[in-house]
Amino acid sequence: MSHRRKLLFICSQNRWRSLTAEQLFTDHPEIEARSAGTEPGARVRVTAGHLGWADTVFVMERRHADILQQKFGPELAGKTIINLRIPDKFQFLSPILQELLRERLREHLGPDVWL
Repeated sequence: MSHRRKLLFICSQNRWRSLTAEQLFTDHPEIEARSAGTEPGARVRVTAGHLGWADTVFVMERRHADILQQKFGPELAGKTIINLRIPDKFQFLSPILQELLRERLREHLGPDVWL
């Protein structure tokens, strides 16, 4: 059995951007996705366990990467963190947000990964 890539998506509240990104990979045969937020009121707050699980961590903004480095520096050793540069101005599952995520993710996951 081949290893499924484990992607973790991070935004502030884990309600719109990262949760939408996670949903893009529902039932994907080669990728498992989870999402979390950096803020205390997040739907699911990021933990060291999330970071240990992930092969690759995608953040929506640079400040999310900065927060992760401050709180979880040792847990991030050897992890790839990619900033998708997606501003906090979209609703959950917004068609524009989904297309923007697909476009940015193809840059990092390759064109053969269907979304």
